[in-house]
Amino acid sequence: MKFELDITKRMCSGGEEFLLRSQFSSTDRALVLFGPSGSGKTLTLRAIAGMLTPDEGYIRVNGDVVFDSSAGINTPTRHRKVGYLFQDYALFPHLTVQENIAFGLKPLFGRIGREQARRVKELIEIFGLGKITGQKPVALSGGQQQRTALARALATSPKMLLLDEPFSALDQPLRIRMRKELARILETFDIPMIMVTHDSDEVASFAKTIVVYHNGSVANIHAADDFTNSSQSLAEALHNQVAMAYE
Repeated sequence: MKFELDITKRMCSGGEEFLLRSQFSSTDRALVLFGPSGSGKTLTLRAIAGMLTPDEGYIRVNGDVVFDSSAGINTPTRHRKVGYLFQDYALFPHLTVQENIAFGLKPLFGRIGREQARRVKELIEIFGLGKITGQKPVALSGGQQQRTALARALATSPKMLLLDEPFSALDQPLRIRMRKELARILETFDIPMIMVTHDSDEVASFAKTIVVYHNGSVANIHAADDFTNSSQSLAEALHNQVAMAYE
């Protein structure tokens, strides 16, 4: 995956202004945006997905321009071919597991077709959701909700998966188990991903490239392989980055 981003976004809330100034590029298939809460990671992810329009700049994925303020290009979210996993999973409470997974495949009017139904069934089997297809989100455990949301994100066969702190709603034992589950899913689907997190363990588990954020800007970019032969571990380097961010 070749990914290039250079965007600026000014936002105002409660009389305070926040300036996002995000610039980085990568050819790795596993990119992690890392840093403290409120540093601009999720805003960047939303801009990549098309849910936030930057004031200026560009976003390119594998050479395709999905946003360019100077050229007047702003590809709608539905045409960017990305799967998005929200921090709180954002499952529709009135829909069953099966209906949630099928939601993105359903036409505006009518039912999903035979091919789409086959896709939903395949995802239910892959994610081990066969016994709960008729249940609604309120009856699901945290792990079941996450697997349902992941299946929904992958239903449309996206070219890239965007993950916004995918484990933050889980307790520690389940978090560890679901990291392994996500690693298996990424390998099964062979899909590039960009993850937002402020957990160094998640960075160590998934990242090939780490983009470190501080106060709305990219403070540093690390290649995970750079630490393989270094006296400093990846975890130590990230802890130092976080310490600097809070100074």
